[in-house]
Amino acid sequence: MQDKKQHITFTVYQTETELPLEDKKLINLAKDATETSFSPYSNFCVGAAILLENGKIIQGSNQENASFTTGTCAERCAMFYANAQYPGVAVSAIAIAAKKRNGAFTNVPISPCGACRQVLAEVEHRQTKPYKVLLYGTKEIYSFDTMACLLPFQFNGDSL
Repeated sequence: MQDKKQHITFTVYQTETELPLEDKKLINLAKDATETSFSPYSNFCVGAAILLENGKIIQGSNQENASFTTGTCAERCAMFYANAQYPGVAVSAIAIAAKKRNGAFTNVPISPCGACRQVLAEVEHRQTKPYKVLLYGTKEIYSFDTMACLLPFQFNGDSL
């Protein structure tokens, strides 16, 4: 038997002013995207902004339905739109932010759900190059150099 450890490395920023300008812009667009959230059931508004390699930025927000499983998360909303409108254009970065219906952004960053992690990881695997993941919170902002940090041992096309 052999014990192994999995380590991830990420950067924690205490304020938005510490962020590189491009990252700050993407986070602000993710925060803006929370305004288009349709979340009458959870009252939890999530926004995502994706920077494509061609410089285009795609925003998405969570869209709920009374039948919860038929709604979609902000991350998948933005990623599927980006893939449909710009097929073959690689993702450079994604930023994710969330707030309560009262307008207060979360203190700590939220992380994508399992379904979103799978979709985001498959996009990174398909494009064969990593992209940055930014998770926003008012007290901390996390920056990951690759989506693979959020879903180690992922299932993808190579697994079939």
